[in-house]
Amino acid sequence: MTESVLRPRRSCLAVPGSSTKMIDKAKGLAADQVFLDLEDACAPLAKPGARKNIVAALNEGGWGDKIRVVRVNDLTTHWTYRDVVEVVEGAGDNLDCIMLPKVQSGAQVQWLDITLTQIEKTMGFEVGRIGIEAQIENARGLLAIDEIAEASRRVQTLIFGPADFMASINMKSLVVGEQPPGYDVGDAYHHILMSILMAARKHDLQAIDGPYLQIKDVDGFRRVAGRSAALGFDGKWVLHPGQLDAANEVFSPAQKDYDHAELILDAYDWYTSEAGGKRGAAMLGDEMIDEASRKMALVIAGKGRSAGLQRTEKFTPPES
Repeated sequence: MTESVLRPRRSCLAVPGSSTKMIDKAKGLAADQVFLDLEDACAPLAKPGARKNIVAALNEGGWGDKIRVVRVNDLTTHWTYRDVVEVVEGAGDNLDCIMLPKVQSGAQVQWLDITLTQIEKTMGFEVGRIGIEAQIENARGLLAIDEIAEASRRVQTLIFGPADFMASINMKSLVVGEQPPGYDVGDAYHHILMSILMAARKHDLQAIDGPYLQIKDVDGFRRVAGRSAALGFDGKWVLHPGQLDAANEVFSPAQKDYDHAELILDAYDWYTSEAGGKRGAAMLGDEMIDEASRKMALVIAGKGRSAGLQRTEKFTPPES
């Protein structure tokens, strides 16, 4: 993965582009990523003003290390090209990604890639720096996910959009984030989530789970987020500041797991060295470790490092 893709996206905070109050508040919140929304969170009549709000807020700064993203309208609408042109021309140097919702084909991603390139060249911005986040929100998009993931080198994340997806397949439910009524065995979203995750990992992208709409039910958010985190997802959308701590916690390794991963890496490095006997497999306490153990440990250690965890244990080589 590129460095930009590897930046943590445990919590992806949605902020309406039409609300300057919410945009200003978002700057001080503990979100890994903030996306300023021009799509569903903005009424049609508010979209032109929201573009101006977003450009001003991005250029004002104050975002710290947050990933700065703007979600434009989907490509079947007449708003999208103005969204992209006004936002990128106005604040391209202070923008990390454009999120494209309801992506249905690789061609739609390629349109955005070409448009971004033309704007970057015209405005004198670094060509190719602005990334693309592709949101999968219907059956057509899911079935074309591999094509979407490889459509542009700018693509950094694949995102599950549950509400529109549920509507697109006629799912019998009005609750986003929970299992549909009557589905009492397994997880109705497992195939969707795994399809997104497999495409993301095949193309070295991050996979992001969608929102949990019951914003006051933090325990419910934590439970549902735990499912996608267990699969290997990198983060989840956050609709309310009250969900932020839960998202950051769920998508970070536990301290003991992070410490254990670092111990495995140090131990394996020592045991495979000349001093450690050039062994391909060895014991770490009661656990046998080998190359496969190292690969699993790299995942946990990488997530812990990006989350800012500090190890509390050190590996000590055994006395000969």
